[in-house]
Amino acid sequence: MLPFLTQKPTILLGADVSHPAPGDTVRPSIAALVGSMDAKASRYAASVRVQSGRTENMVALTDMVVELLKTFFQTCGKKPDRILFYRDGVSEGQFAMVLETEVGAIKAACKRLEATYNPSVTFVVVQKRHHARFFPINPHEGDRSGNCPSGLVVDTGIVHPFEFDFYLQSHAGLLGTSRPSHYCVLHDENKFTSDELQDFTFKMCHLFARCTRTVSMVPPAYYAHMVAARARFHSRNEHWSDNESTESGAGDMGSYGTVPPSLGKVMWFM
Repeated sequence: MLPFLTQKPTILLGADVSHPAPGDTVRPSIAALVGSMDAKASRYAASVRVQSGRTENMVALTDMVVELLKTFFQTCGKKPDRILFYRDGVSEGQFAMVLETEVGAIKAACKRLEATYNPSVTFVVVQKRHHARFFPINPHEGDRSGNCPSGLVVDTGIVHPFEFDFYLQSHAGLLGTSRPSHYCVLHDENKFTSDELQDFTFKMCHLFARCTRTVSMVPPAYYAHMVAARARFHSRNEHWSDNESTESGAGDMGSYGTVPPSLGKVMWFM
């Protein structure tokens, strides 16, 4: 059981933005947002938007959050009292930007639904593009690949001296050197302690629907990455494919095929 999910109505949100290849000025970026729809964090709904290429900030985040909050209410019969938001694909230089714009967009979405609706929000950035690697001091303490055991947490020494961040190596490496995920808490109204958030995030990594092992990144962020990657295949414009050459006008926003409403509450991206 995950008390954070069961004590109060809680929604987990995961977000990511997929960009075209470097140097491509034609294809747009795709923003994806997923939200949990039950107290076991096993079912998710997704929302997708197209935005200008190379734009990391999620321009339509308010509309996307409204969409998922409505779906949550229709599914569970209650409004979430707490929101835990995992954001993928943000570098340290963009922390201030996403903290100002995206946390504000989440709050604006809640106010749009009801003027007095103000759930507590925790905003966590998930990073995989870093150079930190961990190894057991004694080789016999590692797994069969020589990596540290699954569940390793590092929150002292190499982390920020006063901000809330930690490294979590949640998966067991099958081959090569495992790369931990770096979690940075930019905004926390749910008053997590370090141990609580680390334990909850690690347990969540056991709930990825595609496999029976722990995964390297928390599932909401993982699902958002999958949605953004999958959405390019829903374009009505054949030149959106990364295997095709670019042509003038190939990145027309209107050429994106939206997900049918009948699929809005199912995990079509799996």
